[in-house]
Amino acid sequence: MNTATLFGVVAAALVALGLYGLIVHPQPLRKILAFNLLGGGMFLIFGVVARRGAAAGMGGDPVPQALVITGLVVAFSATALAVALVVRLFEETGRAILRSDVSTTEREVDGES
Repeated sequence: MNTATLFGVVAAALVALGLYGLIVHPQPLRKILAFNLLGGGMFLIFGVVARRGAAAGMGGDPVPQALVITGLVVAFSATALAVALVVRLFEETGRAILRSDVSTTEREVDGES
């Protein structure tokens, strides 16, 4: 197994873990972290695609590199906005979960379905 294949497998695992976290966890902060994990996996996939093209003798492709750099900047700013919204939600309501999630969580704690 060469390096590019290993990076591709790790990228697929990161994407899978991110999707799992988005689906399973109802808390907004955990969803933000899972979405960042998913994005990191996608950035790694773009890097693997760029590397495999360069290794095949086609030369380095700057488009995936530019996409990754732009994506990192956008992901950072979107994460900062999302965390600021969660902090604002906590300041307003005293809890960092949404109202619909509260009723679901309280029913699970009480043992109701």
